[in-house]
Amino acid sequence: MFAAAVGLVFAAALLAAPKSGKRPPPREKQAAAESEADNERDAADDEEKPVRKTDREWKRLLTGKQYRVTRQRETEPPFSGKYVHTKKEGVYRCVCCGSKLFASQTKFDSGTGWPSFYAPLREKALRAAPDYSDGTPRVEVTCARCEAHLGHVFGDGPQPTGLRYCVNSASLKLDEQPGKDGKPAK
Repeated sequence: MFAAAVGLVFAAALLAAPKSGKRPPPREKQAAAESEADNERDAADDEEKPVRKTDREWKRLLTGKQYRVTRQRETEPPFSGKYVHTKKEGVYRCVCCGSKLFASQTKFDSGTGWPSFYAPLREKALRAAPDYSDGTPRVEVTCARCEAHLGHVFGDGPQPTGLRYCVNSASLKLDEQPGKDGKPAK
């Protein structure tokens, strides 16, 4: 179902003429102060309610790089991210809210310089929207729970989906699964 929605967004992005070369700024919504990010990440498995924070709260909880990528929609330089070459087993979560996004089993080497996945862990974990910010029609992928910018999805990935989720390392946190000996996988 998500793949079909991404297909529709691809079609809309290619058919619609951009009104301007800029994307609207991220939605900033005032919310009552929530518990610290670690508590939210722990509760992310069971909770799907949206996470809303002020700009000031995001700046306090994230590193400068994480903030620029996830809240200001910057892209980290190719081959510079922490998870580009990582082959560790586990679940990749949103660095902002802890939502489970991708399983390591769907990660592949696309040669692009960013961690790439062919499918999300759960379709409802992501949102896709047209993006014309660089003058080229693309499809932006964000966290459905907190609206963090993750990267983009392209239609040139491997089977079974044919999709390539090109994701910034700064928007992810890998929860490693222990190896057979009980120690973190290498």
